[in-house]
Amino acid sequence: MFILRIEDTDVDRSRPELVTAILESLEWLGLKWDEGPYRQSERLDRYREMAAELERHGHAYPCFCAAEELQARRARAEAERRAWKYDGACRKLSGSERQRRRAEGRPGALRFRVPETGETSFDDCVFGRVTVEHRDLEDFVLLRSDGNPTYHLGVVADDLDMRVTHVIRGADHLSNTPKQILMYQALGATAPAFAHLPLILGPDRQRLSKRHGATSVGAYRDQGVLPEALLNFLALLGWTPPKGPGGDEAKEILPLEEMVRAFTLEAVSKSNAVFDLDKLAWMNSEYLRHLPAERLLPLVEAELKSAGLWRDGASPDERRRFEACARLLQSRARGFKDFSASGRAFFTDDFDYDPEAVKKFWKDPALTEYLEALAERLACVEAFDSQDTEKCLRALAEERGVKAGLLINAARVALTGQAVAPGLFEVMAALGRDRVVARLRRAAAKFGGK
Repeated sequence: MFILRIEDTDVDRSRPELVTAILESLEWLGLKWDEGPYRQSERLDRYREMAAELERHGHAYPCFCAAEELQARRARAEAERRAWKYDGACRKLSGSERQRRRAEGRPGALRFRVPETGETSFDDCVFGRVTVEHRDLEDFVLLRSDGNPTYHLGVVADDLDMRVTHVIRGADHLSNTPKQILMYQALGATAPAFAHLPLILGPDRQRLSKRHGATSVGAYRDQGVLPEALLNFLALLGWTPPKGPGGDEAKEILPLEEMVRAFTLEAVSKSNAVFDLDKLAWMNSEYLRHLPAERLLPLVEAELKSAGLWRDGASPDERRRFEACARLLQSRARGFKDFSASGRAFFTDDFDYDPEAVKKFWKDPALTEYLEALAERLACVEAFDSQDTEKCLRALAEERGVKAGLLINAARVALTGQAVAPGLFEVMAALGRDRVVARLRRAAAKFGGK
């Protein structure tokens, strides 16, 4: 069971628009939750009740140290090159002294009383046996001085109330686990199983951040990444699927249903994973290549509209050309931005010619006459399909005593502005007779004599 919980007790980091973005991202990725979303901000009374229970049984105590005092002590420790942890100043206060300070209205947090001796051990599903000495832990805060719970109190209360059996989270939370296990023990409860996943790093092996590019699901969606591609890519960060029958290499393209069947925590790596944008682009191209027309065409249309290359109310002929060009570009596109960028010439006559392509493929001054002749002949081809246009071009090349490649390369530049594009004759069929003839004539006039 997948329980969705919104940990929104930190007001500064829990704005409504951020929560909305999380929910929309999960839905877009196709990740359906079974319960929730539960919001911690709506369960504050429950957290305070649990905190009071811990204090009542001697497992927590009020701390009246002001933030300024704690900062000064931390600064002294750093100046003396000592590791800092809370020194337990308020742990030693007598009951009467605590009552006096509370009666004076002094604000206080509530700290968990970590045992002074001993150790806490647990078996992590990824990292194995982990042991932490209690002397290395500080008395951590459960309730802030404003009465709001910290992460530790909120998640333990929620996990208990929601009967959570497995907590799967990032390895940066590994150090939090002994503290939370101590809380479960203090409450007389059994802790869930813990699995800490490797962190995701940028190509420079540093913690993934904005300097590495997009860091939100929404940003990748807006860049034209398909949800199933992003989900597949993320699933393989730190996890290797099992090999196929007979020891074949593990598949990398895995629909969600296959991932669910194949996934085990035992196969998760302890090593941090690298967020490889090239790998994501490749994976997206694989999914895009197999996208059915009913999904492909609306997405391409939306991208072209945003780029000003498409409008509503197109004629049937324009619609036919759009669909043919979209399907033609599908096998080469790595993302939907490619349809409006490198694929621009397929959807508008307003495109640039690559200077390097012109320089390379328009060396022969006779090309002007050749392409003008090709335009004349194509204007009269009965069935303007890839077979007949190819026959027409090759026949002209043979008559002129030149290699067909000379005309093919020059015509490709004339029609697309690029040296590399889908097969020339498929391009001609997709663009249509009138547009092909007009572009050949335009290029012949523009580059004649080069």
